[in-house]
Amino acid sequence: MTAPDALRISVIVPAYAAAHLLPRVLAPLMAMQARGEVAEVIVVDDVSPDDTAAVAAELGARVIVMERNGGPGAARNRAAAEAAGDILWFVDSDVIAWEDGAAKVAAAFADPAVAAVFGSYDSAPDGRHWFSRYKNLMHRFYHQKANPDARTFWAGLGAVRKEVFLRVGGFDTETYRVPSIEDIELGYRIRRAGGRIAVDPTLLGKHLKVWTPRSAIHTDIFRRALPWSRLMIAREGMHDDLNTSRGERAKALLAGLLLLSLAALPFAPGLWPASLALLALAAFANRAFLRFMHAHGGPGFALLSFLWHQVYYVYSAAAFAWCLFEYHVLGVKNRLHVP
Repeated sequence: MTAPDALRISVIVPAYAAAHLLPRVLAPLMAMQARGEVAEVIVVDDVSPDDTAAVAAELGARVIVMERNGGPGAARNRAAAEAAGDILWFVDSDVIAWEDGAAKVAAAFADPAVAAVFGSYDSAPDGRHWFSRYKNLMHRFYHQKANPDARTFWAGLGAVRKEVFLRVGGFDTETYRVPSIEDIELGYRIRRAGGRIAVDPTLLGKHLKVWTPRSAIHTDIFRRALPWSRLMIAREGMHDDLNTSRGERAKALLAGLLLLSLAALPFAPGLWPASLALLALAAFANRAFLRFMHAHGGPGFALLSFLWHQVYYVYSAAAFAWCLFEYHVLGVKNRLHVP
């Protein structure tokens, strides 16, 4: 049981059309509550078209039903205002937290300087297609090697002190009305308020989302790259962290040069030595990524992941370049809103 003077943890699960996921997602969380490791498990039904609320209630969670659909940021804000705990532990409705999650969260906040903490996906995502595994494992790759003192926050499996969360104003649901970078932006405000954001790579959860190239490209560009680029350019600046680090920017430039050289080959076949050299250089620069993917799926999976990752670099960098153009050339200074 949790010691009487320990910080109480409220688990918050924003859910939309998640009835089919909740039995798996809530099982370890309700077990933590039964063991006294968390004070409560709150599921916020964001006006789901299915029986999400009923399933959550049957499984023993405290259920809050939103009056209108407002996205995960609004759902988390609503639950945070009503939560009984001192710590708000956000767990997405498609993430199964590991059984030791509450202990990891409690250990992080034993340090009074820590205002927030987040973890990582585990190495066994649900989707078995190579592309879906690549996307989920890519996320793990960056979080596993992240600076332990982060500048941003991740709400998929992350916790924050309630006092800090309320003091900085919670998630910005006016700017980010759809799932986007509302957690990243929250992290910036927590840091500006003097709070430390810790990364614990052992705080793990299994991601149940199955990615396709189409869904990944749309999310990466319109829900991540464009709004994050605009936020950095207009307000935050570039930081040497996660997938915006200096090393990642250099790899994106290299990927762009590689794809340009390949596109030029039909018109200038004599450039093939340059393309080959750029490919070798990209492989060397991404050697840690290649080793990581090889360890989780073998050589074929590593090769496919590496090749697609070059495409990811190019469209992400192109999104950043477009945002620079619209800010400095077109004069669009305040386009942070994500409808």
